[in-house]
Amino acid sequence: MGVAQAIRRLSIGGGSGELREEEVAETPVSCPNGKPVPNQPHSRYVKKDGHCNVQFINMSEKGQRYLTDIFTTCVDIRWRWMFVLFCLSFVLSWLLFGFTFWLIAALHGDLGPEFPQAPKPCFSEVTSFMAAFLFSLETQTSIGYGFRSVTEECPAAVVAVVMQCIAGCILDAFIVGAIMAKIAKPKKRNGTLVFSETAVVAMRDGKLCLMWRVANLRKSHLVEAHVRAQLLRPRVTPEGEYIPLDHIDVNVGFDSGTDRIFLVSPVTIIHEIDGESPFYEYGPSELAKGDFELVVILEGMVEATAMTTQCRSSYLPGEICWGHRFEPVLFERRGHYEIDYQHFHRTYEVPGTPACSAKELSQRKYRAPTAGVSTTRASFCYENEVALRCCREEEEEEEKQASRRVSLENEMAPNT
Repeated sequence: MGVAQAIRRLSIGGGSGELREEEVAETPVSCPNGKPVPNQPHSRYVKKDGHCNVQFINMSEKGQRYLTDIFTTCVDIRWRWMFVLFCLSFVLSWLLFGFTFWLIAALHGDLGPEFPQAPKPCFSEVTSFMAAFLFSLETQTSIGYGFRSVTEECPAAVVAVVMQCIAGCILDAFIVGAIMAKIAKPKKRNGTLVFSETAVVAMRDGKLCLMWRVANLRKSHLVEAHVRAQLLRPRVTPEGEYIPLDHIDVNVGFDSGTDRIFLVSPVTIIHEIDGESPFYEYGPSELAKGDFELVVILEGMVEATAMTTQCRSSYLPGEICWGHRFEPVLFERRGHYEIDYQHFHRTYEVPGTPACSAKELSQRKYRAPTAGVSTTRASFCYENEVALRCCREEEEEEEKQASRRVSLENEMAPNT
């Protein structure tokens, strides 16, 4: 991840053992917030859909390790392979016990021609391998057509039938359990949990904050929902060790409890950029040139199944808009609230956002003047009021159309 920007190597020619940094010039490209951002030479660690962009290579004894945890392997494999495993497991068990029954009958002499003084067979109506296979199928599935059955002549045959009944129950429990666990996997729930396409940096309650949105598209709740965030970036330790992906926790309110959210309507997650924040020294220019990836995580229990699910996404520097806020999506209508997801990913620019880092802001002891504060708040309230006014205008228009239809119906009634 940005190896070319962080690789430090020992100088060989001078022999002084000093470290030097080699940087690669990059061509600026356009970004969502309209500012030039250098090309990102690295790939995402976590894709926007939540899948981790990681491949495992050179794993020793991979097959043996996967077979050791066979149940998890069955739950994780694709449905096509699950269907093949489902069919093969039953067919092979029928064939195995069918061969066992045929072998017992052959050793007892039941497959030869019948003689008047011949002993009683171990199995009734089992005179070939096909008949033994059908008897195995009927025994394990409890079909019982009434023609083939085991007799008390051979104890080995009785033991084989008992073993097949036990093995059949275990096999049914394993296969049905794996299929049910695969159907109820909470991973599918992630399709209705969405993050905003971009994150924003703006002032919130007099502090510079990094914000992004998360929403639940289902009416069923996500129980005990909470959010986490981590910053991934390359780092070189004082000892000269290069760490390609250094994981740094980003505080989203763990101490205050604001990381636990009531996810009924879209919620804006707020990270206050203070002295402990990894973005403390990031201004607009440093953010545009940054080499990091912000991984955001939402966890909770699915209300229907009580299984824990995790939804993930990430933001690159070009996907963080400085000086922007999210447009409102929650509107109050007659007796209820409406959420317009058309505005979920949209942002608008806030002119009064400081164009410096939070560190510089604290050093300057930034205090917004009273007029500026009132102007900012008035502007924010005005923009929300515009959105609410549009909703009211739509409601008034609907009322007018309804009254027109009623009046037309009243005028047409006497004529008819």
